[in-house]
Amino acid sequence: MQPTFVLPSKHNITGCILAGGRASRMGGVDKGLQLFRGQTLVQHAIARLQPQVSEVLINANRNPTDHALTGCKVIADTEYADMGPLSGFLTGLQHCDTEWLVTVPCDSPFFPLDLVDKLSQAVTDKQSLIAMAQTPRLSDKTCELQPVFCLMHRSLLDSLRIYLQNGGHKISLWAKQQVPLALCPFTKVPTSTDPFANVNTMQELQDLSP
Repeated sequence: MQPTFVLPSKHNITGCILAGGRASRMGGVDKGLQLFRGQTLVQHAIARLQPQVSEVLINANRNPTDHALTGCKVIADTEYADMGPLSGFLTGLQHCDTEWLVTVPCDSPFFPLDLVDKLSQAVTDKQSLIAMAQTPRLSDKTCELQPVFCLMHRSLLDSLRIYLQNGGHKISLWAKQQVPLALCPFTKVPTSTDPFANVNTMQELQDLSP
């Protein structure tokens, strides 16, 4: 059956960088504003995401003036704040003026430059409203979800709000309610930096730096 919505392409996808977390394992700093190779983590995310979408939003709950210096619109959580990345999903959907929204975290400076293309192809192939990245575990050859790398249709806003109202907080459980969920495989190369590597501590940030 053909979808009743417009299929995703660059011109109808808004990107949302999730930078609203507490960064408790970093001592509570604003993670997105931490420097990595001469730029903030948010700037790295913008550089990778901007060519893939029509507009980039930054979901940040602190230091809006600093984040706005990037030239991107800054949006703060108002409903269900402090619910983890799903708060950012909800805020992104509330401010999304396009048919589709794609989310990425601010702390993964190497995410794929073809991320949005592949997620878009996945929802097209599956006739789905949502696609999520997954990667192989090199240790045991199973797969793991990368749930914050997610492409979703704006019509999922009400579903997400209801999930949060009912106390839900796990991204993958909400996503699996949207049948079919399109899983989009990405590869890892053992000798290269993991494209989905993320930074949770200052030591991990230092370890990623040259």
